[in-house]
Amino acid sequence: MDQTPRLALPYIAPSQAQKHVPHNEALRQLDAVVQLVLQTASAETPPALPADGQVWALGAAPVGDWAGQAGKLAVWADPAWQFVAPQSGWRAWDLTTSALVYCDGAQWLAVPASLGTPASLGINASADTTNRLVVASDASLFTHDGAGHQIKINKANASDTASLLYQSGWAGRAEMGLSGSDDFAIKVSANGSDWLAALVIDKATGHAGFGTYAPARAVHIASVLRLEPSAAPANPAAGDIYYDSTSNKLRCHDGTLWHDLF
Repeated sequence: MDQTPRLALPYIAPSQAQKHVPHNEALRQLDAVVQLVLQTASAETPPALPADGQVWALGAAPVGDWAGQAGKLAVWADPAWQFVAPQSGWRAWDLTTSALVYCDGAQWLAVPASLGTPASLGINASADTTNRLVVASDASLFTHDGAGHQIKINKANASDTASLLYQSGWAGRAEMGLSGSDDFAIKVSANGSDWLAALVIDKATGHAGFGTYAPARAVHIASVLRLEPSAAPANPAAGDIYYDSTSNKLRCHDGTLWHDLF
């Protein structure tokens, strides 16, 4: 073997006469392909006044001094054209487009600027199969692109959960969203496992239920305003609320008894 396997750089043979010739040829080729910078990709016509060391990636039908060298790199050196066959996976900076390009074995293509569709992404932290996007930061900013901005949380079925969970020491302390139903709920927890519903808004009516009675029946707050300040409804239903001026409290009916809310 008289050349390297990947870049075809010539070896200096034993008892080589004029050892500087293959050595200089190898240096010249390394100078052309290491930290590769292209004047342009898919070039067809040789420039009139090339500068020493400049490189063009040739297209499918080059002409003139480049004829018959389709797909190769044309390097101006010493002063003559040197042609190098690029390998699949080589990368270069394209001065014409000011972009990073790569060779797929047949042509030079732009390296995608976006990440595409990675299975997971961790920014300053490690993602996993459950938390596929993880960001460790003092703050995160989502801003508009000229108008408004929405953050969307979508779930597959009504019985699933789409919510924002607030944690302390990796244990849940507050949650808001669609928790196991399509009613909007705000819940709190002292230990991360036992939850109390503070507010539930019925998806169909928009009526709200509070505290202990939140899961039982969402109520219409306007009904409080329609009642006399100290007059409890004669035939209350579960979830009805009125203001008791004697005790200075709001009271809620659970279907059987009246209870103080606050």
